Amino acid sequence: MERQHEHSLRRSLTWVQGTPMTIGAVLGSGILVLPSLTAGISGPAAIIAWLVMAFLSFPLALTLGGLAAQLPSAGGIAAYSRKAFGPRFGGMVGWLFLGTIPLGVPIVALIGSNYMGIVLGLTPWQVTALAAVLLAISVSLNIRGIELSGWVQVLIIALIAILLTLAIFAALPHVHGSAFHPFAPKGWWTIGRSAEMIFWCFVGWEMIAHLAEEFTNPRRDVVLSLGLAALAIALLYLGVTFVTIGTHAYGGQTGLAPLSTLVGIGIGRAAASLTAVLALLISFATVHTNIAGFSRMVFAQAREGEFPGVFAKLHAKHQTPYAALLGMSLVFAFVLLANVAFHPNLGMIIKWPSAIFVTLYIVATASGVRLFRRYSVWWWMSFVSLALSIGIYLFSGWAMLFPIILGSLGWGVARRRPRPSVNPLSKSV
Repeated sequence: MERQHEHSLRRSLTWVQGTPMTIGAVLGSGILVLPSLTAGISGPAAIIAWLVMAFLSFPLALTLGGLAAQLPSAGGIAAYSRKAFGPRFGGMVGWLFLGTIPLGVPIVALIGSNYMGIVLGLTPWQVTALAAVLLAISVSLNIRGIELSGWVQVLIIALIAILLTLAIFAALPHVHGSAFHPFAPKGWWTIGRSAEMIFWCFVGWEMIAHLAEEFTNPRRDVVLSLGLAALAIALLYLGVTFVTIGTHAYGGQTGLAPLSTLVGIGIGRAAASLTAVLALLISFATVHTNIAGFSRMVFAQAREGEFPGVFAKLHAKHQTPYAALLGMSLVFAFVLLANVAFHPNLGMIIKWPSAIFVTLYIVATASGVRLFRRYSVWWWMSFVSLALSIGIYLFSGWAMLFPIILGSLGWGVARRRPRPSVNPLSKSV
């Protein structure tokens, strides 16, 4: 058996845990509202936008999988860009990530908690407390070890898949062909607007790359995890969109709608409660994998000397980056308290980390174009994904300034000297 290095993360993951962890990172709260919203924009033709974006998600997911298989590092995109373009790019990418998960994860937890709050009549403080509980559970599980964390995600994703599948099959008898006519009542150009919105439902593939160092067989299982997850997510999204359009469960609904409207067609009065449970589970699944991946990125950057060495400390028993996880918890607490105090527009704020994610995909796919053998299958997937990412970035509006500012800051502070593979400050406690 391979000896576990005292400064290394423990290898215990396989595709069985990797697939649901990837699904959890990507399958966000967008499935609750976007099938209905895009149908409202494009009519039945919205399903074309979902088909196109689902198809284009495969090159992006597999590009990240190929990079992780070639370079299985907890640094993820930071490690790929460092190898492709030099250490300053690696440092810049680390800074870009600081503007994503610490801000986006508490917002995702709040969105899921808000759904439950509507059903139970919770106050804003109680909704925030529920979000804090979700975050605390995920951090605790991740401290205990990635294997336990992975099996919890297997259970959560299985429940989500079962509930969504039940909702789809319960609604199928109520689908009518007339709901698909006219097919494009608002014009074919609206499909592009829908596709732009749908892109955010296919963000999150990069998080599994940060866990590559903890796979027992990363060359096989990371690519397999991403491929299977892309297929499962595409089927779930397309299934929900098809029955949403076929039952005309869109247009002007409020409250927990629109997904609760769809669920109500097949299940009845329990729709609101089931939708709230789904929202909470989906939020936790997203939060869970993103916390796991981001903590490994912070650990890897500290190990390389880019971040303070304290974040490179591993738990003596579990070999997990506990210092990075605890540091994240403090930021989460600040964001939750700020939400209670100032009641910001979460929809506006989430655009900041979203724009950074697209920027990170540009860096990752450009690294693939640089590292993969020219004109190989992997090279072409990287090239197609790079073009897609650049195209989406141009639609980011004012939010595109955020990654430029943060990336410039990271570029300015990144050191030029070579980093050791293991920072001397990486110590277990």
